Amino acid sequence: MLNMPGSPTLIVDTASLYFRAYYGVSASLVDDSGRPVNAVYGLLEMLTRLIGAYSPAVLVCAWDDDWRPAWRVELVPSYKLHRVATPEVFAGQAAEVVAEGGSCDLEVVEDDLAAQVPWIFDCLTAVGLCVVGAPDHEADDVIGTLARTTAAAGGEVVVVTGDRDLFQLVGDHVKVAYVARGVARHELVDDDWLRLKYGVVGRQYADFATLRGDASDGLPGVPGVGEKTAATLLNAYGDLDGVLAAAADPASGLPLRQRLRLTAADDYLLRARLVVATAQLDLPVLDAELRPGRADLARCDELAQRHNVTGPMTRLLSVLGEIPH
Repeated sequence: MLNMPGSPTLIVDTASLYFRAYYGVSASLVDDSGRPVNAVYGLLEMLTRLIGAYSPAVLVCAWDDDWRPAWRVELVPSYKLHRVATPEVFAGQAAEVVAEGGSCDLEVVEDDLAAQVPWIFDCLTAVGLCVVGAPDHEADDVIGTLARTTAAAGGEVVVVTGDRDLFQLVGDHVKVAYVARGVARHELVDDDWLRLKYGVVGRQYADFATLRGDASDGLPGVPGVGEKTAATLLNAYGDLDGVLAAAADPASGLPLRQRLRLTAADDYLLRARLVVATAQLDLPVLDAELRPGRADLARCDELAQRHNVTGPMTRLLSVLGEIPH
């Protein structure tokens, strides 16, 4: 993937956006069959706004092929465990997955949102956007791989997400458009923003999150180590390896109680850091350049009418240069 000077590569955490669309846009938006289409509607509008704001030369919609990969669960069994639906909640789905030889780790997702996810995929591909996932990996791993590769080649990257874990990618050529408060009010996160907010920079953030823990991902962290302590440790010793070396060294100057807490948690920390860090993937060469002529306009029209999203579909096609403004 290449981008032109001044035109960033935009990498979108698709699930993060469609979750926000679903909960932020009225469920009264329905198709002719009465099925909610608020997530589809909202996501298309978000993409239109983001493309208008950043004028990217390249855009990738990263996709969750596996929201809770087995290799991460093996490292930290509590990883996203609180999001797993019991067979009683999704009995039919669980039975079907197990019958096919798979895991019954089904994510707790509102039925009305789950129904819209394949519609979202159809709309994204119809307008000609590059949608990329990877077997046994999360969208975060796709995003991390593409961001690092593009930045290493000298390209500028903006990652769009509401997930703080991706702050670990922030650096000289990578910023995060943080949409926790919505796309219209998103914050552009760089190292200065992180330093002011958390006391660390992007290259330290994965270790910071590992030490602090993250209840939203089922990661307990180290007892007694909150954000302030985690930042202090990392600024004193550089990274998690340096912190653990100091904890093992009686002459390091760390208080005994803190040393004991860290050494007691060292096995967890070494496993959890692999869970938090985005994996480097071997992805194929992608054609994600935004250029007119990529969209299947007949398919777009069919999907827009079927899902009652003609307005947002038209606006997205317009900002992509597929139809006149």
